[in-house]
Amino acid sequence: MKKILISWIGRTDLRAVTEVGIVGLGPIAQAVRDISFDRVVLLNNFPEVAVKPYLRWLNGIKSVVVSTNKAALTSPTNFAEIYEASVAAVQKCLIDYGSDSELTFHLSPGTPAMAAVWILIAAGRHPANLIESSREQGVNVVTIPFEIAAEYLPRLSEKHDQSMLERFAALPPNAPAFEEIIHQSDTMKRVVERARRVAPRNLPVLIEGESGTGKELLARAIHVGGLIPSGPFVAVNCGAIPENLMESEFFGHKKGSFTGAACDRKGHFLEADGGTLFLDEIGELPLAMQARLLRALQQGEVTPVGSSKSVPFKTRIIAATNRNLMDEVAVGRFREDLFYRLAVATLRLPALRERQGDVGLLIDKLLAQVSSELAVKLSLSPGARALLLAHSWPGNVRELLNTLHRVVAWCEDATISTTELREAILPARTLKSMPGDETAPLAESFSLPDVLADVARKNLEKAMKQAGGNKTKASKLLGLPNYQTLDNWLKKYGVE
Repeated sequence: MKKILISWIGRTDLRAVTEVGIVGLGPIAQAVRDISFDRVVLLNNFPEVAVKPYLRWLNGIKSVVVSTNKAALTSPTNFAEIYEASVAAVQKCLIDYGSDSELTFHLSPGTPAMAAVWILIAAGRHPANLIESSREQGVNVVTIPFEIAAEYLPRLSEKHDQSMLERFAALPPNAPAFEEIIHQSDTMKRVVERARRVAPRNLPVLIEGESGTGKELLARAIHVGGLIPSGPFVAVNCGAIPENLMESEFFGHKKGSFTGAACDRKGHFLEADGGTLFLDEIGELPLAMQARLLRALQQGEVTPVGSSKSVPFKTRIIAATNRNLMDEVAVGRFREDLFYRLAVATLRLPALRERQGDVGLLIDKLLAQVSSELAVKLSLSPGARALLLAHSWPGNVRELLNTLHRVVAWCEDATISTTELREAILPARTLKSMPGDETAPLAESFSLPDVLADVARKNLEKAMKQAGGNKTKASKLLGLPNYQTLDNWLKKYGVE
């Protein structure tokens, strides 16, 4: 574990080069002299001609590896710019020197705004030691009683102060990957906010949700918003690996360890070292493999097949499942100890039918995406759009995307009609029971809303045809009170 000092260079530090008798060594040199650090990272907003002599002078105080980051600040009190430059420097340190490095932030050099930002980063995003120093009292460790901050937070009103308020709440700034998650529903807002909160904390995450809800998209967003976003993201479908190859796939193997092992293989854990391992459909793993996986997570090391030497890894684990793992634990299909190790932070992605107001946004976004991919420009007729909005989407966002791919590929006009769209929507997978077989179980993918919508759509079409397009007659055939009610049903189910 490396000990790293990170600090802004202040004017007192630069003055120490020529005025040491007046200002002393300056805060940074005091800390370097009195505390042993493996690396010193210095941020500055000064001309290079002033910084180079200081670095040479600092090396004469004590020999230590020093690197500098030039930060182009429009003002030494611009909180947003200081925060971005500081976080970038910290993340680069963690990438270069290891995520387990012990960080120390120096509060004394630079402006009060710079000191405030170090406190915010240490409190919320990147835990670190805080120090201050003076010529009279030397170097001291700083302990901040953060409970007093709550009294002042409601008073922050300006734009940059609102940004700082989010830092106190431990909310990282919006990562681009989270912005890719299209949503406006309250249920998705809560999920995304929790994901943003957990992203910069190196905790295991368990994502639950039906197939097609976007579990991998959320996992990638958490990875990008994490401590080392440039690290590898390795996605593994646990249900697609043959049982006899699981140990080799996850932990690697040595050349010649079994038939077909023509060369050494790292395995998924070591491929994801320094990044994130996404274990999709974790509930599909057999119990024997669950035990091996648990041991690897507990020990922080894996032993490749054919080797007697274990290899350490530092990998964040994000698991996902379309099952209820607590139910699986109850019936003995999933290890309880593994469940609690994975479910430190649990996120449940709602089904698309539960996301009030999101379907319309997704339709527009995905249609634009598909049209761009296929180099066409298409729009939806009002009836086609109503049909998309009325569908329950048992396959969730994946089904919606695939449906749009099909209809765009087939459409011959600039506007997608209701008929074309209805042909593109796959029929609901419902159980076709034999007559009299009332005890037959429902299929796992049974969707009552789809069945009712299908029945309504067919009878609306039949009534309109039988009535020759006369809505008053059609409403009587259907037992509806008037043609206005019939109009509402026709629009709801996309019948033209």
